[in-house]
Amino acid sequence: MKRKFRGEYTQKVDGKGRVSIPAKFCRALESSDPDWSEGKPATLFLVFGDKRRAFAEGYSAESMAEIEAGISALPRGTPRRLALEKAFFRQSDEVLVDGTGRIVLPRPVREKIGLLDEGEAVFCATGDRFQIWNARDFHAQDSGDDPADAVLDALGDDRDITELLNDGWNAS
Repeated sequence: MKRKFRGEYTQKVDGKGRVSIPAKFCRALESSDPDWSEGKPATLFLVFGDKRRAFAEGYSAESMAEIEAGISALPRGTPRRLALEKAFFRQSDEVLVDGTGRIVLPRPVREKIGLLDEGEAVFCATGDRFQIWNARDFHAQDSGDDPADAVLDALGDDRDITELLNDGWNAS
């Protein structure tokens, strides 16, 4: 079973786009990379093209292999496959995590999240992947309307959050 990404971390980004990946994220990347071994860099896939989002997403080698298999299973030339190919092949990059846990964010990723100069990035775990935000944008959206908060409000104070795992869950 592959490791999941967990937690939220704020990391400094220098003027060249170098940033340290949170140590727990590095361990998850290593354990999910079939080519990784002690002393070798782990692979990280960065997806940055979704214009509906203000963040880039990081995927492990194993997660990306699952996505690629799903894309390959779709009929060629269909709108769904074309959209997925654009997002996961054309608007993505493969980077290596060095021995100190650092990467260089590719320029398109820095442009996407608005970090062309030095600043801070927030690494926000979402299970099998993680988001990379400009810290300013992350904190601005985090203080606004959050769809997750609306679901929790509908759940009510007297019900357990794990009820959301049930297929038949509804707000009543």
